[in-house]
Amino acid sequence: MAAEGRLFIQLAQRAPIPLAATFDCAPGEVLALTGPSGSGKSTILRCIAGLDRPRDGRIECAGEVWLDTQARIGVSPQRRSVGLVFQQYALFPHMSALGNVVAALGHRPRSERGPRARALLASVHLAGLEHRRPAELSGGQQQRVAMARALARDPKVLLLDEPFAAVDRVTRHKLYRELAELRRQLAMPIVLVTHDLDEAAMLADRMCILHRGRTLQIGAPHEIRTRPADALVARLVDLRNVFEGVVRAQDAPAGRTLVEWQGIVLEAAHAAPFAVGTRVAWTIPVGGVVLHRRDRPSRGEHENPIAGTVVECLALGDDTTVGLAADGPAGAQITLRVPTHVARRNGLAVGVRAGASLLADAIHLMPWRDTGRDAQA
Repeated sequence: MAAEGRLFIQLAQRAPIPLAATFDCAPGEVLALTGPSGSGKSTILRCIAGLDRPRDGRIECAGEVWLDTQARIGVSPQRRSVGLVFQQYALFPHMSALGNVVAALGHRPRSERGPRARALLASVHLAGLEHRRPAELSGGQQQRVAMARALARDPKVLLLDEPFAAVDRVTRHKLYRELAELRRQLAMPIVLVTHDLDEAAMLADRMCILHRGRTLQIGAPHEIRTRPADALVARLVDLRNVFEGVVRAQDAPAGRTLVEWQGIVLEAAHAAPFAVGTRVAWTIPVGGVVLHRRDRPSRGEHENPIAGTVVECLALGDDTTVGLAADGPAGAQITLRVPTHVARRNGLAVGVRAGASLLADAIHLMPWRDTGRDAQA
């Protein structure tokens, strides 16, 4: 039996848009669907809302079956308790903000619609702007009207399709805070579609990584960014340091796995599933690569030390991204990030020799497969 208020999704089809997606979302939880363009994010949202129908699948929300292709059940969009916020908001241009929200309250007695619409607009910080039409509102204000209208349906699930893409950065961050405040009051699953990984990490309790309509991994944002399921997921979440290696030893008592890479043996966090001799992929976040300082040695200099030549040095405000071509036959490039003042103090520039350490506990091993081309968005 379904958990109270929970959303369950299982969709499958080969065409027109391939789908092989399975996930759930608990009441009060924000689940972010993310992946490259064409990965099926918006199609899945439309399937939940009933606007698209997959060839095979099951959708259940709060104990109600909205879709079961095997049982030939397909509830119409009008009968699904769904609140949907589109990227372009889709407000009625000839109606005021109040009118747009009232239009979604047809299921309530007429006497309740006006007061309820005003209360919803107040909850999204639009009190006093009820009589303005969409053209008289800023992008952020239009987004708030769309949110109030979505909530007016008393939905059992809230679906947000790139809701912040059409506003400027300052407004976007204000809306992030407002959504974080609003979700505390909403005892319903919230499914957010976004291509912005930082946005997903900020707003979501869990992320669902999609590629070509297929669910690759679901987990907390930090877990996925530091422990991706495989090299494809690592690239899709923009991990720069993804390499190949071979397991050379397992030392469970010491909590270490030894991996050969570019002719050197690295210590990594213990990865029991991989037998000695197994070809693996491995990754390390840029924060797990520690620059060796020139003025005095650091404690980490003996933990997987590497040396190489700087081939990229890009200052972006307070941080500088450094690409270090490691010594070795392949000259693989390790990416690290340091404060800009540290880069200057150490004289980092293209062509300069430098050293770094790869922190063992930050190295994550994954099954190997050739996924380089698949990750291209």
